[in-house]
Amino acid sequence: MGQDLYADRLDTPIGTILIISDGARLIALDYRGYDHRMNAFLAARFGAYRMHAAGDPGGATTMLRAYFAGDIGAIDRLAVDGGGTPFQQSAWAELRRIPAGTTISYGEQARRIGLPVAAARAVGHANSQNPLAIVVPCHRVIGADATLTGYAGGLHRKRWLLEHEGVRLRPEPIPKNDHQLTLL
Repeated sequence: MGQDLYADRLDTPIGTILIISDGARLIALDYRGYDHRMNAFLAARFGAYRMHAAGDPGGATTMLRAYFAGDIGAIDRLAVDGGGTPFQQSAWAELRRIPAGTTISYGEQARRIGLPVAAARAVGHANSQNPLAIVVPCHRVIGADATLTGYAGGLHRKRWLLEHEGVRLRPEPIPKNDHQLTLL
């Protein structure tokens, strides 16, 4: 038989996102082009599943549309179930407690879930497995030196999401050019 799942797509300023619901809760959200990653996650979690096209599954499309239109808190109202191990669930639950417009470091996230700051890498790995991009806001976690590090959807999306939520970021460094023109 398999689990019935409901899918929708939403075009956003950072690309098309894929929205997957079990009918009541959001269970996966990822960027178009990462379909293989989502399919692997769904197969690992559910084994067999049946995907049905659905407009606005569980209200997720409406809430995400509101988020991208400027109602940053809209995604906080979505019921989610990303599955995962107990450690991942703990890390992901902490992500949802980070207020929009703020960031924390991976070490701070580790501390907040009762681990030493040295567990930052383990927390970063758990965040990289987060199946609910944007809604479980792993984009709000940055390096201890305030640099943008690690985002499965690409750092350009992480930067956009943070700026959309009102975070003031340092300007990106200008890349060094090995072929600079030398003036005499």
